[in-house]
Amino acid sequence: MAKIQMKTPLVEMDGDEMTRILWKWIKDILIKPYVELNTEYYDLGLPERERTKDKVTLDASAATKKYGVAVKCATITPNAARMPEYNLSQMWKSPNGTIRAYLDGTVFRAPILVKGITPYIPTWTKPITIARHAYGDVYKNVEMTVPQGSKAELVMTDKDGNEKRETIFDFEKSAGIIQGLHNLDSSISAFARACFNYALSTKQDIWFAAKDTISKKYDHRFKDIFSEIFESEYKDKFAEAGIEYFYTLIDDAVARVIRSHGGYIWACKNYDGDVMSDMVSTAFGSLGMMTSVLVSPDGVYEYEAAHGTVQRHYYKHLKGEETSTNSVATIFAWSGALRKRGELDGIKALCDFADKLEKATIDTIEDGAMTGDLYILSSLPNKRKVNSREFLEEINTRLSQMM
Repeated sequence: MAKIQMKTPLVEMDGDEMTRILWKWIKDILIKPYVELNTEYYDLGLPERERTKDKVTLDASAATKKYGVAVKCATITPNAARMPEYNLSQMWKSPNGTIRAYLDGTVFRAPILVKGITPYIPTWTKPITIARHAYGDVYKNVEMTVPQGSKAELVMTDKDGNEKRETIFDFEKSAGIIQGLHNLDSSISAFARACFNYALSTKQDIWFAAKDTISKKYDHRFKDIFSEIFESEYKDKFAEAGIEYFYTLIDDAVARVIRSHGGYIWACKNYDGDVMSDMVSTAFGSLGMMTSVLVSPDGVYEYEAAHGTVQRHYYKHLKGEETSTNSVATIFAWSGALRKRGELDGIKALCDFADKLEKATIDTIEDGAMTGDLYILSSLPNKRKVNSREFLEEINTRLSQMM
């Protein structure tokens, strides 16, 4: 068969460790035999980020904004232990954080459901999508350790030089710590619109949750901006679509989520979304079965897996030992990006290929062939554990029949 042709390049961001190995195998086994792959390639592996002093991450971000669609492999965010291992000159920032800030995007994460893997919350019969604000909060914070006897103040100086001060705490009796957070009205507004647009496109209810009863200015600002934008721009559209938006406190949202059947979008501030997306993915079965897409206010899409670089499996791979690493989320990152590229460029064959790739992946698991993490969770009677590469080859057996 003739390969599917692409028009506009897809921005491809390579990554680190075991996911980098899987990345190449996915392309070679599942994509290149069927698609004349057209990508603008950026190596976001830690050695290249060190070599370019992280310029490669900014270049990849700019290319994503230019071409509109990107697919990203998992990458290392180095800590102190990684400094000597990779001979780093500094602990480079998270590439995901850099890309999110550059695109001012919102991260939407949803689980991939398959037969045989029952969520830990048995009432969850539909996916729960986490919409995570991708700017500010703890990820852009300023922190200090405070010696005993100090007084900490929050100081704001306006454009005319006038100061406003609030005492944070008087550390007269003990040393301590302080932290300063910030956010932007423009970013919160972009977050709200991205959430409302995504809800309309997927025909799902959306919840937004924060803690405005305690954080009467910071969190309340989020609540007010969401409410103002919804009332002025989206209320009628939601009514026409038959979907709902409501605000609730974050602790109430957690209780509602546990009692729910799923099938909605849960919008969270940056830190809340970071935590809750891992909770939801684990409760549905596996972080390796979680999709993630960054959507910017101007319609730029970046697809990735929600998990990390699978360091433990990589070290086994380097020793020549067999691994059974779950590549589903990375496969779905590729399928999501190819589908979106096909939609934007009007290439139906590319969209159809993405659908078939996802179906072949799910069919493989439901036919009983799966990686070790899913083998432990699955209740299928005919299940069998396969290694990392065998899993991709099993998918290709089904995919080739569909093509």
